[in-house]
Amino acid sequence: MSRAERAKEYFLQGYACSQSVALAFADVMGMDEGLIAKLTLPFGGGLGRLRLTCGAVSGMATVIGAVEAESENTPENKKRVYAIVQELCEKFKEENGSLICGELLAGMKLPVEVGGEAEVRTQEYYKKRSCSEIVRCAAKILEEYLKQKGII
Repeated sequence: MSRAERAKEYFLQGYACSQSVALAFADVMGMDEGLIAKLTLPFGGGLGRLRLTCGAVSGMATVIGAVEAESENTPENKKRVYAIVQELCEKFKEENGSLICGELLAGMKLPVEVGGEAEVRTQEYYKKRSCSEIVRCAAKILEEYLKQKGII
């Protein structure tokens, strides 16, 4: 199973979009799945359900930070990591039309509810939204990048 499909499966199991992408790369990150799930949960729903940056994109950036960032806080390190994130985000935007959760939901003809509680995951929930495909797409872009760089 590809990591993209694994990320989609995590989402279908009830994980947030951000968690789903990051968890598919837990081994590459060298981190415990429980810790990854905790660290990436707040990014779900476009940052705490505020419908800002798509959680799948935030999950993708989290993985890049874990595998590409150096522990030293230098301008060169930031520049390099930011450039990688920008490149991957551009690919995501080309495929999905936006990086913004609310815009992606609006494109699915769904109401964009900001704040509040996460929706209950039912079969109807999964039928009306294509977030699982967005999660798969983000993980696919990340997987291709990591393969190209010889990291996986």
